[in-house]
This record gives sequence, structure tokens and C-alpha cells, in this order.
Amino acid sequence: MKVLSKATIYGLRALVYLASKKDRTGYLNIGEISEKLNISFHFLTKTFQTLTLHGILESYRGPNGGIALKKPADQIFLTDIVHILEGADFFDKCLLGLPGCGVEAPCPVHDFWKDAKKSVKHEFDITSLAELGEKVSDERMRLVS
Repeated sequence: MKVLSKATIYGLRALVYLASKKDRTGYLNIGEISEKLNISFHFLTKTFQTLTLHGILESYRGPNGGIALKKPADQIFLTDIVHILEGADFFDKCLLGLPGCGVEAPCPVHDFWKDAKKSVKHEFDITSLAELGEKVSDERMRLVS
């Protein structure tokens, strides 16, 4: 089941990849990230531009340029990323995308999604990029299909 957009999924994968490189200093090349994660370079660049604009990333041009987290990974939570890439109202939206879905005019999955999204939001609120980056680097969890 896909609830998040492709931009958010790719953005999260790339940010977790950056967080997993905690021992590396400096900027990571976007081409390298794109290649390692099998994500379109141009799509990833657009997603990174949005994240840079919102203060999650910083970029540097030139031979040693690339992208880096702007603040420590333990201070960036999944909710921060979802709000930027999906919109601040993501957890208020209908799962089926129906406008006006609510108690007065519910969709068929309204009751299920109402409870599920509270749980998902809570986990997104407390899960940092650092935690997920550690799972990739220490527990060898994957970011690529």
C-alpha cells in the first residue's frame, strides 16, 4: 500500500542514506546518491531543492560539492519531511483523496484510516533520520529494491 508520494518516498530514502553516512564529513554527490539508490537524478535533484529550500539540506556547488544535512540527523524527524513534501495537512487528508471526508460524510475507509493515521503520525513524530540511518549502517537494512 502506497500512502506517500514518490517524491516523499525517494526523499526519505535519500535522507536516510545521508544519515547512514554519519562518519563521512563533507558533501555527498547527488549523482552518487541517485546511482546507489536507483532514483532518477533529475527527480532526486528536484526533491533535494525543496528540502534545501525548507532548511533540511544544504548544497554546495563545485568539484567537491553536493548535498548534506543542514542540522544533525537526530533533530530531523519523519514528520518534518512529510510536512514539507506532502503538505502540512497530510495527516488530515482522506486516504482515498476525497474532499470533505469526515464524520458527516465518511468514505468507506474513514474509520480505519482515522485510527491508523494517529498511530502513523505518532511514529513519524518520534522517529528521527539518525535512528533510521543507524539501522542502515549498523543493522545493514536496505534502501534499494
